[in-house]
Amino acid sequence: MKPHRHFERWAPVLLAAALVILWQVIVAAFQVEEYLFPSPWQIARQFAEFKGPLLAAAWATFWVTMVGFGLAIVVGVMLGFLIGSSRTAYSAVYPLMVGFNAVPKAAIVPILVVWMGIGVGPGIITAFLISFFPIMVNIATGLATLEPELEDVLRVLGAKRWDVLVKVGLPRSMPYFFGSLKVSITLAFVGTVLAEMTAGDSGIGNLIQTAGSQQRMPLAFAGLVAISVMAMAMYELFSAIEKHTTGWAHRGSQAT
Repeated sequence: MKPHRHFERWAPVLLAAALVILWQVIVAAFQVEEYLFPSPWQIARQFAEFKGPLLAAAWATFWVTMVGFGLAIVVGVMLGFLIGSSRTAYSAVYPLMVGFNAVPKAAIVPILVVWMGIGVGPGIITAFLISFFPIMVNIATGLATLEPELEDVLRVLGAKRWDVLVKVGLPRSMPYFFGSLKVSITLAFVGTVLAEMTAGDSGIGNLIQTAGSQQRMPLAFAGLVAISVMAMAMYELFSAIEKHTTGWAHRGSQAT
């Protein structure tokens, strides 16, 4: 492995470590009270002291997010395929989806509480609503931007419209698809935590809300760190899958 490639691999870790050290130094130098802005050391102590509750809350948030995210993948791919494969569907459906996506999800949570009550239901639906749009848009873009010349050649060779979409359009859309997954999974966690803070009885959002009301900022920040770690882990998972399944789309970045 070349030196610069080795440095690129460790650059995120080194930058994170430098930021944590700088954070600790600033808090210590200015003697900031922990109820205002806790130091990394104080947050780490909360992780050690409340490891059990934090892990239980993180697991509750994780599985709710995964359910909502799974629904977002199914619906996003189906709508994206519909919109990207038909100009009529694109003209009719896409503007409606844009308008729906513009609705603040925080305004939807109270409605979901009325419909579904307190619990995991609002979290699943909010995670779905906030994450399906990027998937839909990227699948639709990958299909709609298929080169007309390529499609004409395939038609001359006897390919049907369905064959062009399934055998050429969908594989070509895979880089767009994985790009949307990496964006959507982070949004899904945001949606789940938002719902948990408003209408949840478990999860990291509920823990942060409780800790904040008691001015236990180190514990609240520990919850934020847990969410960040889960989101980054899922992001890296999709990045690894993307590299193994769509390597043909990244030849330029891999050539060194």
